[in-house]
Amino acid sequence: MISKNNAISSENVFEVEPNIILLRLQNTSDEALCFKYPVDETFIQFHFCLRGELDFGFNQGRYSLAINEDKNLLLYNPNQELPINLELKPQSSAVSALISLKKLHELFSASTHYIDFLTEENRDKKYYKENEISASMAVVLSQILNFNLHPSVENIYLKAKVYELLGLYFNQPEEANIEQCPFLVDEDNVRKIKMAKEIVIQQMASPPTLQELADEVGISLKKLKEGFKEIYGDTVYSYVLNHKMEYARKLLERGNKNVNEIGLTIGYSTASHFIAAFKKKYGTTPKKYIQSN
Repeated sequence: MISKNNAISSENVFEVEPNIILLRLQNTSDEALCFKYPVDETFIQFHFCLRGELDFGFNQGRYSLAINEDKNLLLYNPNQELPINLELKPQSSAVSALISLKKLHELFSASTHYIDFLTEENRDKKYYKENEISASMAVVLSQILNFNLHPSVENIYLKAKVYELLGLYFNQPEEANIEQCPFLVDEDNVRKIKMAKEIVIQQMASPPTLQELADEVGISLKKLKEGFKEIYGDTVYSYVLNHKMEYARKLLERGNKNVNEIGLTIGYSTASHFIAAFKKKYGTTPKKYIQSN
């Protein structure tokens, strides 16, 4: 079943289950490298580019699609095979998960109405979606790329990581449908809540209190709290914390600041408080996260 170009460095293909295949791709060279893998029409493809750029070729090279760093792509076409034919740019890394539609239905049998392409009206249609890789997904993907375990536990570890990745992927909050939020029908309220989000992001190291924030944008405290949760799927402070941790993760990857400096940048007075918050969010310390990357 495997058809691959062995020029890909550190490339691995894992059959986690009969209906789940995991591809771990890393090109550490200074030249673009190709990778091919046969995929039939029963599989849904999830592609995650962690570093560099991927270039997918379709229809015998007549069409190509690029996936940039920190982006993910979902592909599904029940009417034709979509074999993987990709080019990894120099110094690129990626993870791909191939999952049968049947298996995905089993995993989300109680929630198919929540996932667009699993609904009855869409399940026989081709589907394409590009998204950002969230901070939580990036950590799981990094663990998939860099694990070093005994072969006897490899499969159960990867199975757990694939399931975790799927849970995080389908848990991405989207902005609420305003029609479902009666008090948000007023566009002015929506504008004020989005303004509040920008304020707390800009002042994440020392954010205002909720009452100060409500006063600044000119909305009641109740509408701020309820509206923020409706639009962004989280409370104001939880949203700020997630943003701070994502910003810290990016700074760690750049390597321009040490752990203490990063903690101060996002509002932690001591490195120990930052380390504890980072570990609670991502399950690993900043130092270990740097080492894994």
